[in-house]
Amino acid sequence: MVDMDKIVSLSKRRGFIFQSSEIYGGLGSAWDYGPLGVELKNNVKRLWWRDNVYLRDDMVGLDAAITMHPKVWEASGHLASFSDPFTGCAECGRHYRADQIHDALWSSRWVRSLRERLTKGNNAVREIEKWLNGDGKKLAPNLPAVKRPEEIKSLDAASDLRVVDAFDQLGGSPNPYEVEAIIKPFLLGQSHLCCPNCGGVHLSPPKPASLMLETFLGPVKETATKTYLRPETAQGIFVNFDNVLQASRKKLPFGIAQIGKAFRNEITPGNFTFRTREFEQMEIEFFVLPGTDEEWHQKWIDERFAWYLRYGIRKENIRLREHEKDELAHYAKRTADIEYLFPMGWSELEGVANRADFDLKQHSQYSGKALEYFDEESKQKIIPYVIEPSAGADRSTLAFLVDAYHEEEVRGEKRVVLKFHPELAPIKIAVLPLLKKNDRIVETAKEITADLRRRWYAVYDDTASIGRLYRRQDEVGTPFCVTVDVQTVGDEKAPADDKVTIRDRNTMEQVRVSLSTLEPTIEKLMNGKWAEVAQEHGIKRA
Repeated sequence: MVDMDKIVSLSKRRGFIFQSSEIYGGLGSAWDYGPLGVELKNNVKRLWWRDNVYLRDDMVGLDAAITMHPKVWEASGHLASFSDPFTGCAECGRHYRADQIHDALWSSRWVRSLRERLTKGNNAVREIEKWLNGDGKKLAPNLPAVKRPEEIKSLDAASDLRVVDAFDQLGGSPNPYEVEAIIKPFLLGQSHLCCPNCGGVHLSPPKPASLMLETFLGPVKETATKTYLRPETAQGIFVNFDNVLQASRKKLPFGIAQIGKAFRNEITPGNFTFRTREFEQMEIEFFVLPGTDEEWHQKWIDERFAWYLRYGIRKENIRLREHEKDELAHYAKRTADIEYLFPMGWSELEGVANRADFDLKQHSQYSGKALEYFDEESKQKIIPYVIEPSAGADRSTLAFLVDAYHEEEVRGEKRVVLKFHPELAPIKIAVLPLLKKNDRIVETAKEITADLRRRWYAVYDDTASIGRLYRRQDEVGTPFCVTVDVQTVGDEKAPADDKVTIRDRNTMEQVRVSLSTLEPTIEKLMNGKWAEVAQEHGIKRA
């Protein structure tokens, strides 16, 4: 699995994602999508919308407001219970979700550094001593063992760390008890936990912290209406249930889809764009007859899991995880998470919940408006059950970016390539002139680019040698490069053959095709038919 630092570095270097407000020092957990990042994220959203709305007869769309009546959040239960327990470090001032501090410890810089140190040599005692007097002082200055290295039981610590290091090989992480056992020797009996940032043992008792972000509507705060930036897009769908039902004349089962921003005052945002305070959701509320909800829930679990595989996520990097009874939301009958193996471990990519009839009942009660459906077959008014596939546009974009990343050696040099599905790739085609000082080649290449742009996002580039241009396009995930050369336009030695070379990103194979058939050939390639095109035109040998 690629290290997250490589993804962050590539994202900035190639224009996928930038730190927000970077020239002012940045703002924690806020990220801006650059020229290629916005294309990638838009492609994710476009495919989600196409597959779930345009290609289905039982789905319609909605775009609800971000700010809603305050009673919406009272009815939904967010004002009363939408909070997380947090704890703070008295020594460095960092705060953490109390129920996630073990995961934060295991993935912290100082624990990772210590584990890396233990893999370098056979003498664990010596390696720990080196770490305590070196990186330990930099990364965990308040760790008791760093302050008093002579007191640590080095052999016990090394043994514990080496045994559970196998969890990383499996793509998992130890449970809370194992984490505590691993770090115990380094705490010198002062505590059972410590700060993931500095190693300090003075953590405050857990307290609840609201995740709702307040705002005020009106020119004067004292007289303005206090409301909230929505923490989810779902409630905008529920309060519009009757409006959509009357306007669309849909019959059960049917769904309402929405893509939009949501905001949560997260205690510990991090892991690049995985957990942020401002994020974009892709949510469906699918309304069904009570009694059919379990069948529909399973259908949606299967469909959503298959969607990620369809667009290139590798099978070994994605899994389903059922929620245990003690972790189910109070309204949920059943929930299954689709998890992805991110660089920091298995984490939620999308949740698919059976919300029963909780939401429509709550809003009916608080608003006084009956949110019901008249069933023609039974001649009764019913409150539908709701199946909710809830995905994050940012998390999905990050997962596709991480999964696409590959490093390989080509002719003794490292090649970095993003193997995006063609429909996800930010740039579909790069048109490259073999000789940028040949006016006829440049003019032809620019004409081809303009023609292709009518259907696909194509770019023209002549800022480096052809080899460097290929590597540059590999690194941003462009599936196909079209090269215009002397043979294409002809010269005094030979007439033009009106053909161009198409290079495939994944295999680096090339075919030479006529300009007259370029567009239909590209169409085939976008549909995954490289082998067919190669057989038809023959592989061009460099």
